[in-house]
Amino acid sequence: MIDVARSTESAPDSIRKPHDRARTGTRATALPRDERRALIIDATYDLLLEHGPGVTTRQIAEAAGVAEGTIFKVFRDKDELLAAVTDKAFDPEPIAARLSEVDIALPLEKRLEQAVTILQQRVATIWQFMTAAGISKPPERLRLSRRADTPELAALVALFRPDLRLLRFDAEQSAQLLRALAFACSHPALYPDKPLPPAAIVEVLLDGIRNRSKSRKKV
Repeated sequence: MIDVARSTESAPDSIRKPHDRARTGTRATALPRDERRALIIDATYDLLLEHGPGVTTRQIAEAAGVAEGTIFKVFRDKDELLAAVTDKAFDPEPIAARLSEVDIALPLEKRLEQAVTILQQRVATIWQFMTAAGISKPPERLRLSRRADTPELAALVALFRPDLRLLRFDAEQSAQLLRALAFACSHPALYPDKPLPPAAIVEVLLDGIRNRSKSRKKV
């Protein structure tokens, strides 16, 4: 199984770090609407992981350091708030930003290993959130994130481009294969054993699973 305790370390800072006011329990000073919205969403995310979908708006208000009524000045109701938290959890931009930070000067194998590590952490974080929130599959409105033109895929494509001469597929196909393999070999529902190490996933992608050191038997 994926180590979800470690996976939370990879979550965006805006999600995984509790706000200072949440620790002190003091009320927040007046903030612009967008900042209040983000503060409430982040607090709710953390509480969902701890308490599940039964978390109350009172708990959320205390964690965010705001009055309970403030929540309903920003969100129509709790369902709208939970939908916003889900959107945040599935937002592809943070993972794309991390992939973009992989050093393009590294050898291909090392670049891809780092990318797989990031993708595996993404799988673990999403799985942890879905389990805690009682979600069995991504909401319909978010399923477009599986398209080929997502930000994280664009970042993966960039990692393949310097070494296209070594590959049988173009950068887009290679990126899709790497992402699919990394997810399949890391998702608890698809790969029930311990996730395949990044180096092994990269090796399978680039070289396949056949032992090429042994000659083929003649038919």
